[in-house]
Parts: sequence; C-alpha cells; structure tokens
Amino acid sequence: MIDPRDLSPDAFRREAEALGVGPPISRRLSSAVLARGIFDPQVWMSSLQIPRRLMEAVGPLERLRLERSIVSPRDGFQKLSFRTADDLILETVIIPLHKPGAVSICVSSQVGCAMGCRFCATARMTRRRNLKTWEILDQFLQAREMARASGRRPTGVVFMGMGEPFLNYENVLVAADLLRCSWGASIGAKAITISTVGLVPEIDRFTREGHNYRLAISLGAATDAQRERLVPVAARTPVAEVMAAARRHALARRERVTLAYVCISGQNMAEEDARALGALIGDTPVRVDLIEVTDPTGMYHPPDAVELKAFRDALTRHVGQPIVRRYSGGKDIQAACGTLAGAG
Repeated sequence: MIDPRDLSPDAFRREAEALGVGPPISRRLSSAVLARGIFDPQVWMSSLQIPRRLMEAVGPLERLRLERSIVSPRDGFQKLSFRTADDLILETVIIPLHKPGAVSICVSSQVGCAMGCRFCATARMTRRRNLKTWEILDQFLQAREMARASGRRPTGVVFMGMGEPFLNYENVLVAADLLRCSWGASIGAKAITISTVGLVPEIDRFTREGHNYRLAISLGAATDAQRERLVPVAARTPVAEVMAAARRHALARRERVTLAYVCISGQNMAEEDARALGALIGDTPVRVDLIEVTDPTGMYHPPDAVELKAFRDALTRHVGQPIVRRYSGGKDIQAACGTLAGAG
C-alpha cells in the first residue's frame, strides 16, 4: 500500500510510475487528498478518473480517530485529541491569528517526548513513539476541515506540539514538504516553523540541506547550569554549541533564528539572566520570543506583569535584538505550550 500523505512528492510519483501511472495523474490524486481532503476511492475513480490500479495500490487511507474537540471560551484556541491505531493519544491545536479568520495549526511530531523538560507535561507521558508522516499530515487535514467548517482558513503550521521534531527528522521534513507543495496544502515555506530544543547535528543538517522553513530553538535558559536544571536532556549539549549552530543557520539563510525563552518566575528572569543571554547571542541575528510558562503541576509559575516588564527591559539593554512576547493561549483547556498530554 502507498499513501500520498506518507511519501515525499517525488517518492509518490515514482511509486505511481512503477504502476504505469504518469505524474499528472498521481499529482491529481495527491491534490485530491492533500488539497481537497477527498478520501473516498470511488470519487477518485469516478470524478477524478484515477486508474483502478493506482486506486487499489493506495486503497482506503487510514485516519486518526478524533476523540475530542474543545474550544477555549477565553481566547478561541481549539484543541483536538486524536487516537492512533495503537491506542495512543496525540493532540493538535488550532491557533487563532490576529488577521480575522486566519488560523495556524500546531501539530505534534511524536507521542510523548524524551527531552525531559521539567515544566512540560508532554515529557511526563509514559508512552512515546515517533509519528508517521501520514499521522502528522492527518492532524493538519482534519484540523483544516474543522477550521473551514467555521469559516476560518489555515495560513500557517508550527511543529510545536507534542515531541521533539528533530528526533523524527525525516518524517517531519517530508510532512513539511507536503504541506508546502502547490498540489498539497499550499502553505508557504516561511509560514511553516519547525521547533527544536537544540539538537546540533540536526540543526546543521537542516541548514546544510537548505530548507526554507523557519527554525525556532527553545533555549529555556542561557547557561549550562540552568539548562541542566530545567531542560536536562538538551543540556547534554553545551548551550554555546547550540548557539553556534543557530549562528551557522542564520548566516547561511540570511535570516533571524527564533529563540524561544520560557519565562519562569524566580528561576531565569533576573538581570544576570538577561546579561548571560546577551553574551550568548552576541551579534547572531535572532528574534527572542518570550513565552510564559504553563506548568500543570504548579511547580513552576509564570511571571507577573512587573517581573516580565523588568526582564524585558533588561533584555533590551543586554541583547539588542528584537524581543517579542508570544502569547501561549488555551491555558484553560490545556492547549498551551507545555500542557499537551492527552488531558483537559
């Protein structure tokens, strides 16, 4: 069986050609599934004139089972919980954007996460595995269908849900390619963001391969001692090496790398933290996104307005790069950053 959601565009074309089906027809089937969300083989054959041999090779496509959809009454964030064939739960978030009717889809790349971030509920999940490419794509397709039904339009995708995307590198990049291609979801490359806690070999591979997707690196802290306490697995790599990889990427792509910094009250928001972050960044072109922690255990707390302003002012003094406060919505339905764990 072959699945247009599970293969790169070139790989699916080759599989179809092996069946004697030319690129225009295989592209038509890919477009039917990825762009139009048509999953009925009878429609493929009757309305789209897909040859039976290709239809039978693709066959009925497996779907994730939607278990629950919940919308935050506070800010309109919508969390979708899906069940996999092996009885695992993964979650996806539909994020309202400032432009009326526009949304971004936050997809998961793994069930669970092995990075062990102390403030993240996903890291505490006991069952873990990489998601297949089609499972990543199906999150988007079902979320897009739900968004369209309410008059909204997905304009971006962020790989910031469950898991560390670069631990599932090949599947994530194929998924991004399918989201981008003109006969797929047609999401612009610059509207697709792939986030990592800082896996240096994968960042360098991503840079070397020349992908146009945006890169976001979640630091957590600016020193090795703090990263070891807050992000223990990621801290096995010195933060200076992570920043060096970020610099290589920024210079190669001639664009800023996003550095996501989780703000934890009393933990990583002092003047010396801002000074350390400025020294770490140097003149590397970055944008610092400040994200207030959301820890369901209550162990870590977000800063109040006074502490956040003081830290942002300190960053302005010491970093000298764009500083943005990124809103992490859906806290009331456990859809915010760090809360996806199959609950809520």
